[in-house]
Amino acid sequence: MDFERYKDLSGDGGIIAYLILESAIIILFNNGYMYLYNYRKPGKEHIDQMKKFAKAGKGLKTYINQKVRDNYSDKFKKLPPLLAA
Repeated sequence: MDFERYKDLSGDGGIIAYLILESAIIILFNNGYMYLYNYRKPGKEHIDQMKKFAKAGKGLKTYINQKVRDNYSDKFKKLPPLLAA
C-alpha cells in the first residue's frame, strides 16, 4: 500500500500524505505520526468527508480540526505489519 502525497492546495501545511482504505483513512502528519480514522471512530460520515478532502488536496486539516479533533482510532509512528503489507 502506498501513501498518496497530500497536495495541500490551501497551503496551510500539517498533512504530508494519506492512505485511503475501504472503511478508513490513515493520515501522515508533519510531526511524523500517522493517525488512523475509521468507520468505528470517528464514523462513516466523517471518513467519507475526509476522503473527499484528501482527494481534492485541500480542506482536510481544517475539517479534522473543526469536526474530528482527537476522535481517531489509533496513532502510530510506523505502519503495523498488517497495513504495511
